[in-house]
Order: sequence, then C-alpha cells, then structure tokens
Amino acid sequence: MSGRLDRIRRVRPPGTPRGRRAAVWVPSVLVVLIAIASLIGLTIRPEGQDRRGAADYVVVAAAAGLRWDDLDARRTPALWQEATKGSTGWLSVRSAHEVTCPADGWLTLGAGNYAAWDTRAVTGKCPVVSPAVTRPDAIGASVTDQNTVVRTNQERLPYGTTPGALAESVRCTVAVGPNAAVAAARPFGRVDQYAETLPADPGELLSECVLSIVDLGTITGTGAEREAAVAAADAVLARVLAARPERSTMLIAGVADTDTTSRLHVAIAEGEGWDGGWLTSAGTGREGYLQLVDLAPTVLAVLGKAAPEKLFAGYAATVSTGRTADPAAAMQGRNDADRRAIAQHGVASIFFTVLAGVQVLLFAALVPVLMRARRHAGPVAPPLPPRRLVAVLEAALIAAALAIPAALVADVAPWWSADHPAWMFGAATFVLMLLGTAAVRLGPRYRMTLWPMGATATLSGIVIGVDLLTGARLQLNGVAGYSATHGVRYAGLGSVGLGVFVAALLLGAGCLAQWVGKTWRPVVMVLFGGLGVVMVGSPYLGADPVGAIAVTAGVCVAAAMSSGGWLTFARVAWAAVGAIAVTVSFAAFDLHRSALEQGTLGRFLTALASGTAGPAMQRAVAANGQALVDSPLSLLALAGALMLAFGQFSPWGGLSRVYGLHPALRAAVAGTVVASLTAGIFGGTALGVAGAAAATAVPVAVLTALRVLLHAADRTLPPGETEGPGGPLLRKDDGGPLPGETDGGSAPSEADGGLSAGEGRGDSLSRDVGEDQRTVTESPG
Repeated sequence: MSGRLDRIRRVRPPGTPRGRRAAVWVPSVLVVLIAIASLIGLTIRPEGQDRRGAADYVVVAAAAGLRWDDLDARRTPALWQEATKGSTGWLSVRSAHEVTCPADGWLTLGAGNYAAWDTRAVTGKCPVVSPAVTRPDAIGASVTDQNTVVRTNQERLPYGTTPGALAESVRCTVAVGPNAAVAAARPFGRVDQYAETLPADPGELLSECVLSIVDLGTITGTGAEREAAVAAADAVLARVLAARPERSTMLIAGVADTDTTSRLHVAIAEGEGWDGGWLTSAGTGREGYLQLVDLAPTVLAVLGKAAPEKLFAGYAATVSTGRTADPAAAMQGRNDADRRAIAQHGVASIFFTVLAGVQVLLFAALVPVLMRARRHAGPVAPPLPPRRLVAVLEAALIAAALAIPAALVADVAPWWSADHPAWMFGAATFVLMLLGTAAVRLGPRYRMTLWPMGATATLSGIVIGVDLLTGARLQLNGVAGYSATHGVRYAGLGSVGLGVFVAALLLGAGCLAQWVGKTWRPVVMVLFGGLGVVMVGSPYLGADPVGAIAVTAGVCVAAAMSSGGWLTFARVAWAAVGAIAVTVSFAAFDLHRSALEQGTLGRFLTALASGTAGPAMQRAVAANGQALVDSPLSLLALAGALMLAFGQFSPWGGLSRVYGLHPALRAAVAGTVVASLTAGIFGGTALGVAGAAAATAVPVAVLTALRVLLHAADRTLPPGETEGPGGPLLRKDDGGPLPGETDGGSAPSEADGGLSAGEGRGDSLSRDVGEDQRTVTESPG
C-alpha cells in the first residue's frame, strides 16, 4: 500500500511544472514587486497641451435650449461665426433638479454649483418661470425670490449650493433680461447693473463691469417656430458682438433644457487664447465636453481671479487641439453627440432588459439539463442529455457571456444615425455575438474543460482593454457605456465596462493559474490584478479610483484563495493588509496631484478633510437607491446570484465539484463578487457593476459546471496506469480534455463523486471510497 501511495504522489495535474521548485520566498517577493509596479504605473501621465485664454472682460451670452443642430451658416451667421473662430464643445446642463429647466440652468450658472429654483417635479414641458425683478433705482435691480431660493438650496438640497457665488467673486456684474438677472444676482438678490432688454447701443452697458450676462431668449418648439426663436437669438448676439469691449472673451451657451428630455447643448468660447480646438475641463476629462457648473470657474479663470473655496463644483475650461475647422464637420451630422446620446437612452434600456430576460430564460432551461447530467452517474439513471442539445446550450451560454462586449464593439458602427437605431444596433450586436461564439467554438482546444471560460474572458478583456487604451471612445454615449447627458461620467471606464473587465480579468487569471503549481497561483492572480488596477485606476485610462480600490480588494481575496484549502486567518490577514496598503498608497498618489488632476477619490478625501463631504455621500446613497430600482442590471445580478447559489448548494448544480477540481476558479469567482459589489456600492450604481459582471461570468461558470457533470463518471485511465485490486486508479479533471479527447498525448480522467471534505486543500490526499472501488487522488497543485 505504501508503494502505491508513493506512486500516486508522483501523479501531477496537467500543466504542473516539473523539475526543481523555486524557493518558497520567490512568489511572495514577486507579489510585492508586482504591487509596487502597479502603483508606479498609476503615477505615469502623458504630456498635456491644454491652454486657456485671458481677458479683461467676459460676456456670457446664453439661451436655454440652444443645441448644435440649431446652428446654420445661413440662418444663424453670428453663432456660426463664433463657432468657426472660437473653441467649441457639448455642454451638459445637469443641475440640482432632475430636469434642468431654464430657471434651474440660469441659477446654476450663477452659483457655480448644482442648484434648483424650486423642488417641484416636472412633467412634460418645463413651466414658464418669470423671475420677479424690482428696480429700486435706475442702475441695478433685485431678484425678489432670491432669499427663498438660497434657503431652498442650502437647507433642502444635498449640494450645499450658494446661489450668487459667481457675482460675489467679481467687483460688479451686468445683467440683460430677467433670466440673466438670476445668474448675475448676489446671494441677497442685488444685481449691480441691469437692463430689461439690450439697449440700442449696448457698448457702454457691456463695459460697466468685468462680467456681463445676456439672455438671448429661450429656444423651444420644432420646425419654423424653433427656427424663428434661434434667428432672434442670433440677431441679439450679433448686436452684442458688435458692441463687446476690447480684450473681451465671449462665452456662448445653451444653459438649460426646455422639457424632460435631457440634451447636450452649445458651448463656445471665443477670444484671445480660444482660437479653435475643443473645450474641455478637469471635471469631464473628455475633449469636447463641458458641464454647466464649469462656466462660473471659467469666467473667473479668464479674469485671473481665484475661485471661491468650497463653493464651486466645476473646473475652469481649457482648450485642446484636434478639432476640424468646420463646425458642421465637427459638431453636426454623424458627429452630433447630442443625437447619439438621445438614441443611446432608449436603446440601452431595451438592450439590457432583453439581455436580462434572455439570461433568466436560459438559466431556467439549464436547470433540468444540469439535474439530468448529474444523475447519470448513479447505478440506475436516465440517459445523458442529447449531444446536440448540449452543444446548442453551450453555444447559447458563450453568446450570452459575450453580449456586453459585442454591444461595445457594435458602437463602432454609426447605428444612431439609422432610421431605426434599435434594430440597427441589435443586428450589429447579434452578428458580433455569433462571430465571437464561433471564434471560441472553433478554437483548437475547445474540448478542454476550461477553454470556453478562458477564451470568453480573454475576448471580453481584450475588448475593454483596447477601448481604454484608445481613449474609451466606445464607452462614451455607447449602449454598454455611459451617456454624457447624465452628467455623471464623461471619460474612462463606466460601471458596465468595469463589471465586464473585472469578471474577464479574474476568470482569465483563474483559468491560467489552474495550470501552474499552487505556490505560483497567487503570483498569477496578482500579476493580472496589478494590470487591472493600473487600467482601471489611471486617470488617463479607466479614470475610476473607486473601481481600482474595488479591484484591489477582489484580487487580494482571489490571491488568498487561489492555492486551495481553507481560507485561514493568516490568509485573510495578509489579503486585508495588502488591500489596505494599496488603497492607502493609491489615495496618497491622488491627493498629491493638483486639484485639477485629482480623481473622484482625491476630491472626496479633500472634501472629507474640509468637512464638505456630506453632500457627496448623500448623493451616492440616493444614486444607489435609484439605480437599484431602475436598472435592468439589478435583475441580471440577482439572476446570476440565484444561478450560482443553485449551482453550488443543490445536489445537481455542479459548481462544488468545479471548485474542488479547480480551486483557482473558486478564487476568481469570489474575487469578482467582492470587487463588483464594492465598486457598485461605493460608486453609486448599486448592483450595476455586479450585474454586468454576472452577465459575463455566470453563463461560462454554468457551462463549466455542465461539462464537469457530463463526464463525472468517466473511468478513463491515464497512460501507463493499470487497474489495481481495489478498482481503477483515477485522477481528477484539472482543466484537461473531455472524455475521448486527448491533449498532448494525455488522456483525461476524473474521480467519481467529487471530492471529500478536504477538497482542494493543497497537496493533501483525499479518499473517496465507493461500493466496489477505492479511489486515491492527488488534488490540483
């Protein structure tokens, strides 16, 4: 018996390295070096070429509802001239109100922070609000309701906004029109210089103060009515341009929506230093995009004044090169970001709802197949599921796992410009899913147990990684990305992409780690994890420091569990220490950047230190609650969790067997759960990240469990082994081929009945004694 056990100990799982082992300290040193290299990678920054103009005067000419598709070289010559000469961008008009109506937009402009005129809900078109303005003298004016508005924003809204902060930051302001008075008023309501309408000769009025704000009107309606409103605004702008002071900068903006449909609006800066190029800001991090709250700090930056501490939520605009000189080619037609964002709203809702429904139905159809596959190992049992059925289900699971990556790639095609964008997008996504499924299915190692999972994870990770390296262009206004009209994210990795990337990263690492010795599995996990932290956390790639911290936590858990065995206190402690060290280092790097370069983590920690983090925390809680109820990704997360629970805890599920045979996969799944839940909760998307991760990971996990169950009773002997007196010598499947297939001359084998209570524990021996045979196996690693 002793000789037989010695012979069994020499049996190695496929892929286990042979020869002399490295010193026990080598893997630990490599893990530390990889973590340090990852943190260094986060500090790398490209050369910046941003610039900003300067002037003695700033004139803000704004019109609620003004969009880029309103501009035309013939009908709006003044606007077109400014767009051609100046720097341009798309303006997101998010305010403290769910719908930014004109009064909210003008108030936010003057506050430099998210503000709302009142808290009434808006349905349909925005109500017509005419701010009451009194004239106590012949010079200035007073906004009657300003005191009430200030109290509403400071006591009932979670942003801590002070309306009138912009006016308080300059010596005096000029307002033309009641709406402009809202933006130019001080916190107590005083407007220094006021005119109901633009005078016949506005030159003297516009030169009275360093800041003038002019209302060009409100653009509403469609067709001829809208064209007439735009033409009237253009005529007023032409008079302002003719009378503007010397050394002045013009800021032209569409400051609000006019109904419940969120849109992107016009943003133009023209003057010295604003010659061509894209407008951008540190708040968006994306060329060509500004927020409404960025206009106030831009005014002060142009005038050479410092922004008031703790009051402004935006960042001063800068100019980056690369925009074509023709506004029509840059801002309209196929490049119209507003048109794409509008199409994205409806198509994204349809896509994720359909995806959630399909995956739920697919999981329901798989339950009886899993039960039937497990029962065939008994002495009397029905036949296995038909091979064709299994093949169809495997293809469906692979396609389901590739749905979100396919949706990202589908954004390469201009589907939003089609007459029926939803059908165009759906067809493109379906074709890409078929191509991805065929690539996995036709792979030379498709019969290998872990091939579908590893190949699917690799394809998904490549899609996300390439997109990040090329500027995350598939994320912005993409169906599987984020919309600029939401005003939450404009650059980097979105919550859906983060979920897919985390699942792909850890599942791919788990499949690869399964083919090395258990000592080196944590190294593989940390190597992939370090790459993931850099990709997600770098402000020039993923730009998601919260996501990077979540990935760090998931990788630490996966590394601690990857070598198999019990999750001891020592492993948990080392994983916690590693996660805390990386998190603290990441926070320190972010805090040492300048204020304009800090990510969300650095800004939050700065606000926490100054005592102004309360509103941000309130917004995060509110965002989590809304996302939990509204997003179809919550259904995907719950469906995936239920399917994993069935697979692990039911007698027919098969995941317990998979985890016993492949402990690195158990670690990968656990790390994915930790990372996705952490990123979603602290990122304000609730189960959004977990839903995207589940949509990618759960189908291939179920496919792997089905494969293991289907050949659970295989009795194939390894080459050179003979049947002993107690029955055949068996080996567990460790990523090897399915029964009847070979890989490099090695035949597969798998023990019946799974593992005993010691499953997956290092190199320990476990015994599974049947009625007529004795099986002694060596666990992976």
